[in-house]
Amino acid sequence: MAFPDLNLLHTLDVLLSEGSVARAARKLRLSSSAMSRALARLRSVTGDQLLVRAGRGLVPTPRAMEMREKVRLLVEDAHVLLRPTDRLDLLALKRTFTLRTSDGLTETFGPSLIRRVRQEAPGVQLRFVRKLDKDSQGLRDGTVDLETGVVDASIGPEIRTQALFADHYIGAVRIDHPLARAAVTSADYASWSHVIAWRQGLDLGQVDEFLRDVGLSRVIMTTVDGFSAALALARGSDLIATVPDRHTGGLRDGMHTFPIPLPVREFTISLLWHPRLDGDPAHRWLRETVGDACRPAADEKWRLRTA
Repeated sequence: MAFPDLNLLHTLDVLLSEGSVARAARKLRLSSSAMSRALARLRSVTGDQLLVRAGRGLVPTPRAMEMREKVRLLVEDAHVLLRPTDRLDLLALKRTFTLRTSDGLTETFGPSLIRRVRQEAPGVQLRFVRKLDKDSQGLRDGTVDLETGVVDASIGPEIRTQALFADHYIGAVRIDHPLARAAVTSADYASWSHVIAWRQGLDLGQVDEFLRDVGLSRVIMTTVDGFSAALALARGSDLIATVPDRHTGGLRDGMHTFPIPLPVREFTISLLWHPRLDGDPAHRWLRETVGDACRPAADEKWRLRTA
């Protein structure tokens, strides 16, 4: 039995990502004729046209679209497997890492992370950018090194993940709010106006669905694009902000918090990264450092809050 030429996987990956013989040839530093011959070989091996003419360009066939992510993952795994292992010298490391996180996580866990990085790798710089949607294109194109978020079906199949901590939604009001005087019932919760942080794809814990199940509804007076803004508005008004508990621990100083009197479920905050960085010793150290910075602080605050 003849084995296929595995070099064709890399060629196929570039062809499917570029969608053009000419662009793929330039990226692989081949002539257009050599790339055309490679495409012909791929068509013969797969039994599919892969890219077909549509006007002045090429479009992928259904088989090619089905193969694209699988091929990309195979190529990235091969790069990780064949990358030489270097001994990491943290004191000599000079690098800037970009972390894309929701507001709240940076404020809550960022200080301990920065202290650890400064102590172990003083030449490393951290760049935090806000996560306003669930699109992980930055991980794929290399502009983002790490993300945090809830893993769901919108995350690409090639993205690597590692659980950080479990969280759940709570209510937050100003310290002298009437709801700060006693245990909050579902009727109490629904009787006041609310501010929520909302963006496309954000799971709000099905709060409104649970309220409908008990014959109640809440008035959402305003929406904002982040938990920090929601808490700022609640701190200066009578509004209730519904926010993740552990995630926003660094944002709620001077506020009263209470359990939402509904069966809201927990969710898991995870680290996300691209597989091409799996074997990178510096990136592996960063992942471990972020995990260490998040978990102990989260567990300690959780124990204090539930004691």
